[in-house]
Amino acid sequence: MRICLLTGGGYPFRRDALGGWCRTLVDGLDAHRFELVAVGDREPASGPAYPLPEHVDSAKAVTLPRESTRREGRDEQATLAAVLLCQGLIDDTGDDFALGLSALVKLTATTEAPLNAVPLAELLSEAWRAGAEKRLILRDARTAATLLRHSMRALAVPLPPSDLVHCVGGTTPLLTALATRRRTGTPLLLTEARVPIARLRAGEERLSPAVRTVLRRFRRAVARTGYAEAGLVAPLSDYHHAWALRHGAAPERLVPVPAGVDPQDFPAAPEARTPPAIVWAGGSGPESGLTCLLEAFGRILEELPKTVLHLFGDEHTAGDGLGHAIRLHPLPADARDRYAPGHLVVHLPGPSDPPSRLVEAMMSGRAVVGADTGPVAETLGDSGVCVPRDDPAALAAACIALLRAPARRRALGDAARRRALAHFTSDHVVRAYGALYQDLSAPPPAPSYELALAHTDLWRTP
Repeated sequence: MRICLLTGGGYPFRRDALGGWCRTLVDGLDAHRFELVAVGDREPASGPAYPLPEHVDSAKAVTLPRESTRREGRDEQATLAAVLLCQGLIDDTGDDFALGLSALVKLTATTEAPLNAVPLAELLSEAWRAGAEKRLILRDARTAATLLRHSMRALAVPLPPSDLVHCVGGTTPLLTALATRRRTGTPLLLTEARVPIARLRAGEERLSPAVRTVLRRFRRAVARTGYAEAGLVAPLSDYHHAWALRHGAAPERLVPVPAGVDPQDFPAAPEARTPPAIVWAGGSGPESGLTCLLEAFGRILEELPKTVLHLFGDEHTAGDGLGHAIRLHPLPADARDRYAPGHLVVHLPGPSDPPSRLVEAMMSGRAVVGADTGPVAETLGDSGVCVPRDDPAALAAACIALLRAPARRRALGDAARRRALAHFTSDHVVRAYGALYQDLSAPPPAPSYELALAHTDLWRTP
């Protein structure tokens, strides 16, 4: 089977929260051929960040261009499509949006950016006047139109021929997947690993509330269209499952498949005989919780001055006045080295982060203190400690209590590994997705016929 694995600019070119999960899937399903495509706004690295197995036929990164020649006018077909698109941002049913999307996909056969021939800001303003609760001023409409034009260029990204498109990521790759489905009818499998509607991307906090509302409605419309057209949707947790249901996914198409890691990649190791150490299992973005951690760590140092904080990743910086107690590391080539230095792990994900790194920490046999957000509580169960999100005092108190209680800390670490082995292994992920691939790519069942018998007496037992 030929699988096109479509991501949002990450795997295999960038190590991010979903990169390890994608690698587990591709490496495990070696009976299939894979075409890897990453679509996003960031320029990729010069080459793949992960080794690619022999059953990967190609790996391609596509960066959406930021600038394009504007040719606003009144192209009739493009304008009709844009009107439907704008009306669909107001109407929660998604019907108008899906129709507008289909029309734009057809137009990309002759022009890469059909919305360039449309007065999109004017159409957005008209739609908002007709149906929204707040007026969209011209300046905000122009900003929103520029952002939507950029996003919709994903419709023109070609995908290699395949038997199935597996989309893992956000709005951008999903738009590409939906366009391919309309052009070729290729079955679509959607892994729901993030909450696509609430997330603000880097820099968007500077946009006006009205523009952020347009973007939120746009991402919601794309998500609802994806849920409607995917053959199957595989949420990574009950949290993602409930989110998909609230935004229009049909229950019969939802097949939850929890995140999983290879136990051999994250073996349990005894705690190092070093001063107390904390490992940060998170990223460095605006939603990552790193600011909360650094504030909490300052409180921890007041009680336990010898404590060390390990930060893994190229984008981290030490907090003011804490540099002497913080160790900055690049992401290790061997993932097991990420958690070994710590006596406990802190996990404060953004609201759209998948639970992959949390599962890694649990599999490593380390006690985890996590923020009660997204799927953290359901993933940890009773094998870790949850604290309220954005509460440095509660986070510091939980860490101090565990660092002062080695027996309880080790008991939680053992419980976390047992829970990970029972519920979150890569074998489970590979088997589940292998079955989903077969289900979606299988030919339809043969038609059955009901015979109407004129002489039913022939079937009576004498």
